[in-house]
Amino acid sequence: MSENRTFWENEEVKLAQRQYEAIWPGGQKAVDRLAKKNKRPVRELIQDLIDPGTQFFELSLLAGFGMNYPGIPDVPCGGIVTGLGKIHGNWTMILGNDSRVKAGTYFPITLKKHMRAQAIAENCGINCVYIADSGGAFLPMQVEVFPDDQHFGSLFYNMARMSAKGLKQITMSTGGNTAGGAYIVFMACESIMIDKQSFSFLGGPPLVKMATGETISAEDLGGAKTHTQISGGADHLCADQADAVARVRDILSLTKPQTTHLHRYQEQEPAVPAESIYDYMPVNFGQSIDTRKIIECIADGSAFVEYKKDFAVGKASNILTGKIRIKGLPVGVIASNGVGIIFHEAARKATEWIVRCSQEKIPLLFIMNAPGFMVGSEAEHAGIGKYGSDLVRAVSCAQVPRIQLVIGPDNGAANYGMCGRAYRPHFLFSTMRSRTSVMSGKSAGGVLLSIEEVKRKRAGNPMTQEEKDAFQNKMIEKYDGEAHPFYCSARLLNDRVLKFSEIRDWLAMGFEVSLLKEIGDPAFGNFRF
Repeated sequence: MSENRTFWENEEVKLAQRQYEAIWPGGQKAVDRLAKKNKRPVRELIQDLIDPGTQFFELSLLAGFGMNYPGIPDVPCGGIVTGLGKIHGNWTMILGNDSRVKAGTYFPITLKKHMRAQAIAENCGINCVYIADSGGAFLPMQVEVFPDDQHFGSLFYNMARMSAKGLKQITMSTGGNTAGGAYIVFMACESIMIDKQSFSFLGGPPLVKMATGETISAEDLGGAKTHTQISGGADHLCADQADAVARVRDILSLTKPQTTHLHRYQEQEPAVPAESIYDYMPVNFGQSIDTRKIIECIADGSAFVEYKKDFAVGKASNILTGKIRIKGLPVGVIASNGVGIIFHEAARKATEWIVRCSQEKIPLLFIMNAPGFMVGSEAEHAGIGKYGSDLVRAVSCAQVPRIQLVIGPDNGAANYGMCGRAYRPHFLFSTMRSRTSVMSGKSAGGVLLSIEEVKRKRAGNPMTQEEKDAFQNKMIEKYDGEAHPFYCSARLLNDRVLKFSEIRDWLAMGFEVSLLKEIGDPAFGNFRF
C-alpha cells in the first residue's frame, strides 16, 4: 500500500466520523424520544420516499459544525437534511427538518442550507418535497434570520416562484410548524398532515392566550383535522408517517418523466481502477499532480480526448483541456495539472475551451488544484491580468452546466477562473485534499509578518525572532485551518466533501440533474483580444 493511499484513507476515516456526528445528533436517546411520539428519523422517511434500490445523494452533510452561535457551538448538519433522490424515476430535491437538532429550529446556517437546496432545484428545474417539523426561527438571533433578503421569508418567496414555474412544492408535515414554519405547509402546492402528530399555526396556544385571552388546544387550533377539514390550509389527512410517505409518492406518481438534454452514450467503467486515485493524490500539497491519471480514474473507458495538448508546453500544460464521458454523458474538462499555477498561456487555452464547449452545449467539469495565477513582471507584461480576466468572463457567462471538483489548493484568483462558489457552479464538490482560501497559510504568514514587522519597527518596538516565529505560526494555523474542507463545508462553501472513491458517482449524478433543464444559447461578454 502506498504512502499516499494510507494517508488519504486515514483522512477519510476522519471524514466518516464527522459524517456520523452529523447523522446521529443526540445518539440513540434522541431516536428513542422520536419513537415515543410514533416518529422516525428524517433520513429513514427519505429512504422510504425515494424509489427502492436507489441512492439518496445527501448534500451539505457537514454544515453547522463550529459555528459558535450564542450558547450553541455546533448545529449538526445545519439541523436540516437536503439532497437529491428519485421518486417514480424523477430527480427530486428533498428537504427535511431534523427535529433532533434544537426542534428543527432555523439558525443562519439552516437558512443558508435550505436556500442552497432550493437554488439547485430551481436552477435544474426539479420538484421539491419538504418534510416539515420545525419550531421556526431561532429567536435569540432574530435580526440575523428574520428581516433581510436571504433570511426566513426567502424560503417562502422561493417556494412561490418555483411553483409559478411549474415546479411542484409538496410538504409533508411530521410535527409542529409554528409561526414562519407554518408557511412551509400553507404555501405548498399540496400539503399533507398526520392526525394527532402534525400542527401548523401562526401563533401557538400560549401566544393565542396572551394575545386574545382564548384558551385552546394545539389540536383544535391547528391540528391535521383542523386544516384538512375546516380551514382548508392542508390537503391530505394521513394516519401515520408511513401513510404520509405513500401519499407523497401518490401525488408525484403522474409527474411528467424527466428528459436529459444531451446525447448519451453507453456507459463504460474506467479501464483504470477507480481506487487508483488514492495512489495518485500526493500527501504534499505543493507536489505536482499528473491530472491525466486522475481523469483516467473517473472517465468512461479512461479515455481523455485532449485539446491543445502541445500548445505552449510547460506553461499552458498547467491546465488540461479536453473531453471525457462520465457514465455515458459527454463532458468538457478544464483541469489543473502539475503544480497548477495558471500562466497566461493556460488561461488563454482554458478560455478558448470554455467558449467552444458552450457553443457545442457540452457541460463543463473544472478540476481544481491551483495555488493561483502567476505573478511577477514577466507575467504582468505577458498579460496575465488580461487573459485571466478573459477566463473569468468565460466562466461567468458560460450557459452550460458547470461543476467544480476541488482536489488540492484552491487559492486567489484561480478560484475565480476555475469556477469557484462565486461563479455559481451547478454543484461544487471538495475532497479531503482540498484547501480553499485567499492564499496558503505559508504565503499568508509571510505577507502578514512583513506588514507587522514594518508596523512594529515604525513604533520603535522591533520584533524579536521569537515574536516573528510565533506571529507567523499563528497566521499559518489560522489560514490553513480556515482552508480545511471541514471548515469550508460547515459554512456551505461546498456542496459535499467526497471520498475519492465517490467522485465518479457524484459527478454523474450532478451532470444528469444539471442537464434536466434545456441549455440556452451562448452569450459572452467582451474579450480583450
